[in-house]
Amino acid sequence: MRQILKSFRGLYFASLMMLIGSGLLSTYLALRLAADKVDSLWVGALMAANYFGLVLGGKIGHRLIARVGHIRAYSACAGIVGAAVLGHGLVDWLPAWLFLRVIVGLGMMCQYMVIESWLNEQAEANKRGVVFSGYMIASYLGLVLGQLILVMHPGLGLELLMLVALCFALCLVPVALTRRIHPAPLHPAPMEPRFFIKRVPQSLSTVLGSGLIVGSFYGLAPLYASQQGLSTEQVGLFMGSCIFAGLVVQWPLGWLSDRYDRALLIRCFAFSLALAALPLAIMQQVPLEVLFIAGFFCSLVQFCLYPLAVAFSNDHVEGDRRVSLTAMLLVTYGVGASIGPLVAGVLMKLFGSQMLYAFFSFFALVLVWRIRPKAVTNLHQVDDAPLHHVAMPDSMSSSPLVACLDPRVDEQVVQDQMQNPVTPEADFNPDAEPEPEIEAETDLESEDPDTGREQSFTEARP
Repeated sequence: MRQILKSFRGLYFASLMMLIGSGLLSTYLALRLAADKVDSLWVGALMAANYFGLVLGGKIGHRLIARVGHIRAYSACAGIVGAAVLGHGLVDWLPAWLFLRVIVGLGMMCQYMVIESWLNEQAEANKRGVVFSGYMIASYLGLVLGQLILVMHPGLGLELLMLVALCFALCLVPVALTRRIHPAPLHPAPMEPRFFIKRVPQSLSTVLGSGLIVGSFYGLAPLYASQQGLSTEQVGLFMGSCIFAGLVVQWPLGWLSDRYDRALLIRCFAFSLALAALPLAIMQQVPLEVLFIAGFFCSLVQFCLYPLAVAFSNDHVEGDRRVSLTAMLLVTYGVGASIGPLVAGVLMKLFGSQMLYAFFSFFALVLVWRIRPKAVTNLHQVDDAPLHHVAMPDSMSSSPLVACLDPRVDEQVVQDQMQNPVTPEADFNPDAEPEPEIEAETDLESEDPDTGREQSFTEARP
């Protein structure tokens, strides 16, 4: 591990600085608008704009890196993100802030792509899991430290924006000064949405629900805590403890995921989230101790949904499709994270701040209804499933290239899909013969080729 840290300390430092800046910026903007008595709808819209930029950057980033190379692309995006951050201090017009948040999200996604592809290229195949763990720790630690800065500097002046811009300037240094040869040019992996919707519908539902919940949390939880009467320092501690819960739970989650049915775990964690969020959803004014304890446990389970859904979907998708699967999962997550803050912001404006956790509880119950372990046919389960669990950060700190660092993905597949030009034949053909389906549906039927009779997919394999 010491050798890994020594080899990749520059990229880990860059990730740490990026996430400190990103986490601080999100909370700062929410608290700044709350102090100015701005509607929660605008706070949600700003976070939605950030996730929209992340999704957009997933497409644009490939083209930019392929055209100018990794170092130039990263340097340009770091400069643009830093300028956009400072732009928040120059302009008070909220529609302009929406545009700036899109730019920040787009630029950060390009930076994620450079770092993750670089880590993958420099890591040995048998050490990619350890390398990825270090990257995940740096990402979550950055988000936590970004919140703790508010404890040490509770003022909401322009100094915090300068500090965010400083973080993005510092994250540029280790990449710009590297002596390593940058990776080969990247190309987007082919997307096959209709195939994955048919093959892994329950996983996509979970990822969408996780995006709705976690996206709303990052954008609106600081506003909720502020409206509960917490000071800026206390809001920083509240957000830091909640995000820290997401890091702490990853290792116990891996142990559970490798030993128990993943669909059942998703349903159990969703039900636990609905229960944990209930006190905060019911009480308009929450005691400080209850707020911190309930908020910690809500985060403990809400940050489990996305990694479990990723592992569950990988169990039912062949190795040569896992890079495309990761891109599909992150796009689905980004769509949910773009919609969630808007809807939750409207509810908070109309019915009060407690509606944020009512929103969490409602969509957790939707997942309990949607995820049906008994309906999983295992018809397309890969030979080595259940695959070893890999702790996964959400798309707040990752790009579609995170699949490259997943040790379950064959390295040659990554090389073929991400570093060779994508030919038209490699793209998804909607007219092609559809492959057998489905991971988990109960109402579809197929004809048994041996008997000529129709049989339910749920009976295809016990």
